[in-house]
Amino acid sequence: MRFELMHPADQLVMIMLRIYQYGMTTTSGGNLSIRDENGDIWMTPSGIDKGSLTRQDMIQIKPDGRQIGLHRPSVELPLHMQIYRIRPDLKAVLHAHPPTMIAFSLVRQVPDTRLVPDVLKICGEVGVAEYAVPGSDLLGENIARRFKEGYNTVLMENHGCVIGASDLFSAFEAFETLDFSGRLQIDALKLGKPRQLSQEQLDAYAAPRNLEMGTFTPAYASSAERAARRDMCRFIHRSYDQRLFTSTQGTYSVNLGDGAFLITPYGRDRKYLQPEDLVLIQNGMTEAGKTPSRSVFLHQAIYESHKDVGSVLIAHAPSIMAFAVTDTGFDSRLIPESYISLREVKKLPFLSPSADAPGVVKALTPRNPVLIVENQCVICTGKDLLTAFDRLEVLEFSAKAVIAAKEIGPVVQINDAQVKEIEVAFKLV
Repeated sequence: MRFELMHPADQLVMIMLRIYQYGMTTTSGGNLSIRDENGDIWMTPSGIDKGSLTRQDMIQIKPDGRQIGLHRPSVELPLHMQIYRIRPDLKAVLHAHPPTMIAFSLVRQVPDTRLVPDVLKICGEVGVAEYAVPGSDLLGENIARRFKEGYNTVLMENHGCVIGASDLFSAFEAFETLDFSGRLQIDALKLGKPRQLSQEQLDAYAAPRNLEMGTFTPAYASSAERAARRDMCRFIHRSYDQRLFTSTQGTYSVNLGDGAFLITPYGRDRKYLQPEDLVLIQNGMTEAGKTPSRSVFLHQAIYESHKDVGSVLIAHAPSIMAFAVTDTGFDSRLIPESYISLREVKKLPFLSPSADAPGVVKALTPRNPVLIVENQCVICTGKDLLTAFDRLEVLEFSAKAVIAAKEIGPVVQINDAQVKEIEVAFKLV
């Protein structure tokens, strides 16, 4: 999808509906704006249901102040105008009230953007704006002051957050990533002390990787490949809707056999991926004109060493990632279904997928089909895409259950004798 070619009104509708449908704002809360190339401001309306917006509901504000549209613009228009006035480099502003950001604003803290890679790169440092009445000039001044200082992401005391960016999708990506980071931190605090990444670790993760591969142009797509493309998109969309990863984070692949596999592209919005967007890898070469995920060589190594693995998923679901950013180990002996699906879950050091791919490959066994990588991701494998996806779901649901249980009382897990009974009953290796 070429988001940048969509009309500003359509962009506003798409992103606001996306924010609302994922429970990150209310029917009456939040507002978005875009400044187009001729200086017009396009903005969401005031008092119109965020769950049923259409392009006709959007308001166009001309440089001379004239307003064109069926409704009044959001009461936060002065806030947006002040940001654009002070930061001519910004072309989009997003303001909303996700519960996670409200929670941080109530305790006057900002989410830790150094628990996992990419959050700091996407969101930048987070500023804090002093409280003022919504829609007031003072609130706009407080927020604009932070943007003038260079922040693009600002938390508002007892309110929500405001994000400015070069385009609306980039603003949404930062918004979604900040919310993910906050949810992860809240879960992690229930398990122990979150472990922050050092600047050296962040730099090592961001360092350029040698991903050079030869290219080829496929002669045709077999029915098996077409089916795999279709099924991958279906599960990728489901994973995004279940918030198992964010819009541009998370990698799925499916083994086609004979040295070929499909993998998600680098940096493309997961919510709208189509079969033709997926990248075919064949005998170490990549489909011409496409850029595969940065973890492509890890997927290749897993398929080369484990002929029984039909799919590999890399994700960053917040509840299980809470275990990744703390010293708390994850034990799958919760309910029989968790142990049957996940078996034993190992934790590997940060950067293992890129710095020690052979170690990751070796750690994957029938007893260890799922791995946690400290402060980075989880890796789920399976005989096929459905099995790998089910393991990711079970992993996240189980982690969520453990975190919730800790709020109630001590967790009592299945004992060794009961584990043996499960292994005999289900003929587990």
